[in-house]
Amino acid sequence: MLHRTIAISIASLAVFAGWACSSSSPQCQVGADCASGACDSSGHCVPVTTGGDDSGSSTLEASVEAGVESSTEASSGGGEGGICQPNNDGVVTLAELPMAAGLHANFLIAENVTMNTAGTAEPDGTIDWDFSAALSGDHTVIITTDALTGQWFASQFTSATYTSKLSDTETFLGVYQGTTSGLLLQGVVTPTTTSPETDVSYTPPAEIIDVPLQVGTTWTSTSTVKGTADGIPDSTYTEKYASVVDAKGTLKVPYGTFQVLRVQTTLTRTVVPLTDIETTQTMTFVAECFGPVARLTSQTTTAPEAVPGNAFTSVAEAWRLSP
Repeated sequence: MLHRTIAISIASLAVFAGWACSSSSPQCQVGADCASGACDSSGHCVPVTTGGDDSGSSTLEASVEAGVESSTEASSGGGEGGICQPNNDGVVTLAELPMAAGLHANFLIAENVTMNTAGTAEPDGTIDWDFSAALSGDHTVIITTDALTGQWFASQFTSATYTSKLSDTETFLGVYQGTTSGLLLQGVVTPTTTSPETDVSYTPPAEIIDVPLQVGTTWTSTSTVKGTADGIPDSTYTEKYASVVDAKGTLKVPYGTFQVLRVQTTLTRTVVPLTDIETTQTMTFVAECFGPVARLTSQTTTAPEAVPGNAFTSVAEAWRLSP
């Protein structure tokens, strides 16, 4: 049976560490202090740049590396797009969610750790989360979004936008499609056909992110998953993704501080025809123009479907954006 961590979007995991700061004195404490919506770990605002007639190309390249390219351009492969500047209005739109091949970022990842995922409630209804402290087993991983060109499964997913790693402990790649309404998961594959091969497709594709995102947004999808799973041909199971944007607030990660929305997703996987059920919860913290800056995945259980909003403390994988 295919065992993997929930396939939550890492569409916008691009390098942020290339930004430089011009002043040695602190400029900010939280992302809301900055026009860009992000305060780095040294207390300086991540700058917002705009392109001119001559410098636009190089500026845009820098912005792609920094994960702030307009996702309207990124998801469509063209168009006018431009530089994405967070407005901190509590809504993440399509243009504020990069979805493109060729992005990469450093993430600190720890496995099987205990964390306070609930955060601290503030009087105004927002929540403060602090995931900046070192965790046991922390290690830096470069996460990339890669074009399908040249990959062995490319001909099966002709409308896909990119592939990316699903879990730090497994080799599976998610095959994603960026659309005008969000991000879809079309399939899961292994990087090569070496046994045990995995090559499964989702019908219909699973809805991973729906835009616009704001507190109260919900979406659900159920997919039939078929193909070769862990070397077993003709495998069939279903996956139900139930997501809700249940909170907003301030998040500290090793890279810095961001204004974020929290997306709670419950994945329920049912094996056909055995009706064996596995449930996994994931919290994804999304910042305008930067996309996911942290992702916490619970342990997989065979208990009844978890209730989104419950703050789990036993974390199977903790991903946090890092310099």
